[in-house]
Amino acid sequence: MARPEIARLVVEALVEGQDTLDHYDLHAFVVMANHVHVLITPKVPIPKLLQRLKGSTARQANQMLGLTGRTFWQEERYDRWVRDEKEFQRIRAYIEENPLQAGLVAAPEDYPWSSAGRAFQDPAGLKPGAA
Repeated sequence: MARPEIARLVVEALVEGQDTLDHYDLHAFVVMANHVHVLITPKVPIPKLLQRLKGSTARQANQMLGLTGRTFWQEERYDRWVRDEKEFQRIRAYIEENPLQAGLVAAPEDYPWSSAGRAFQDPAGLKPGAA
């Protein structure tokens, strides 16, 4: 996902999962070179939404990379319940500050593949309805 076109594809799929498929409310996300963080409120079983999200992005990313038929996503996932508003805000900040902590940007809004990113917040860009 270090390639911008692949990062954009993942962002578009995340937004589609909310806006078109209504699988979840998307609150925060970041697409890093080697991992993705998302904060969602699921509306369908998590295995169903992950199958759709990972399946469609894996096919498209592998086509872009010329690696069709190969595994793109790792099987692992880490999901947990958010217990209160304080924890929700802590997790949201952790996700959106991930590129800052990695030394990639001077401010979270400078990273384009994040819900904090300026490109994402632009009304002409990919803005989620519930974020």
